[in-house]
Amino acid sequence: MGTIPLPSLLAFDDPVAAAVAAPVAAQNPAAPSPPKDPEQKEPPTPPHTGIRALVSGLGADVKHLPALPNLYIAASGGALAAGLHPWDDELNARLRGPQQAARFVFAPGKYVGNTAVQIGAALGVYGVGRAAHRDKVSHLGMDLLRAQIVTSALTTGVKYATQRERPDGSNQHSFPSGHASITFATATVIERHLGWRASALGYAAASYVAASRLHDNRHYLSDVVFGAAVGVIGGRTVTQHGRGTWTLVPLPVEKGVSLVVMRGP
Repeated sequence: MGTIPLPSLLAFDDPVAAAVAAPVAAQNPAAPSPPKDPEQKEPPTPPHTGIRALVSGLGADVKHLPALPNLYIAASGGALAAGLHPWDDELNARLRGPQQAARFVFAPGKYVGNTAVQIGAALGVYGVGRAAHRDKVSHLGMDLLRAQIVTSALTTGVKYATQRERPDGSNQHSFPSGHASITFATATVIERHLGWRASALGYAAASYVAASRLHDNRHYLSDVVFGAAVGVIGGRTVTQHGRGTWTLVPLPVEKGVSLVVMRGP
């Protein structure tokens, strides 16, 4: 059997897939070389990023919610929250207090993680991208906005279903933490668009916001842990265009057939 050029759609963006495909590429010089930067996470920009695309995208997000990876994340977050639950009261007693320095350090957390602030930032990114005709920027802003809408809906639903009292006794909406979920959703969208290095600040800010909710005695540790899981689910759900699908592709080679593991949009 003669060699057959590899299809041009086999553009590997994952180091595992590239390693598996290397022997095939060696036998077939027409094969495209894998990208040099395995950190690259930039998703393909959709043809439209207007309001209509935003609304239709939300409909697709609802369909993507029951995905198996989301189930794993929810199960892991729930198991970790349940495991930490016995230490909730003790940890809050240690973290809360009248220390003025700590209050000064954590005071911005309740504003940074506020839903209105996060949505406002997303709208700002989206607006700049639309005004400057930068489709990649408006795409990022659109995904940030969708992630916050999806995450807020999930968080509110769980809050009303569980009716857990806050540690300060102010209401019955403690579990999960909305501040934690919304900021982890933002960080996850940034990671899916720009990679781990670019998202380091986002995840650091989300962790800071989560810690501030403990110091302010508004949430327990289990609240913020599960809130983080909800945020990751929301962020991943709206970025299904990211590098999240594994596929086994049979490719004919000179001495038979090779199975190539691909990970693509």
